[in-house]
Amino acid sequence: MSKAWTSAAAGPIQNSVTWANPLTAEAIVAMATFMVVYTPQYFEPDCSLGYLARRVHQIGSLALEPVYASEGLTGPQWSALAQLSFRRGATSAELARDMAHDKGAMTRLVDSLEANGWITRERCTEDRRAVKLALTEQGAALELRVRLRVINCWNAWLADWDEGEVERMIAMMQKLRDTLLTKTSEGVSR
Repeated sequence: MSKAWTSAAAGPIQNSVTWANPLTAEAIVAMATFMVVYTPQYFEPDCSLGYLARRVHQIGSLALEPVYASEGLTGPQWSALAQLSFRRGATSAELARDMAHDKGAMTRLVDSLEANGWITRERCTEDRRAVKLALTEQGAALELRVRLRVINCWNAWLADWDEGEVERMIAMMQKLRDTLLTKTSEGVSR
């Protein structure tokens, strides 16, 4: 991998960091175990996958807030409705895991969705402890209406990208997600 990364704001990244502490033996072994993508000299926000993914999410979420607000929703409320629509979860616990919310926050979010008439709760017949969530007709219509507006926003933002770039970006993000799921479940988080 080329280390000639650039920053949109500053051009080629110049790193003048001086490291007072040498790498530990454990760190050297860890670096030798894996392909080295990052080093202390090449780990800055504009070339950090985590930072860039978080910033893209933050910028996109902020830009979509008016879409949600115009429908009386918050971003997390729409995300929960979308997760139910795509069947990525059927309980509060499943939604909390998929959306990276704590269970208490998810309970409050589900309470608000139910109070607005967008979802229903029903005890699971197989496991009385579990409560299944489902979209109401009103909730499904709202989720679809907002999804179409979100799609329009993303299409406008990506208008200057060619189809191949978008497909490659999606494939790379999916690969990164799958790698992180696999490696973190294997306990690889040095």
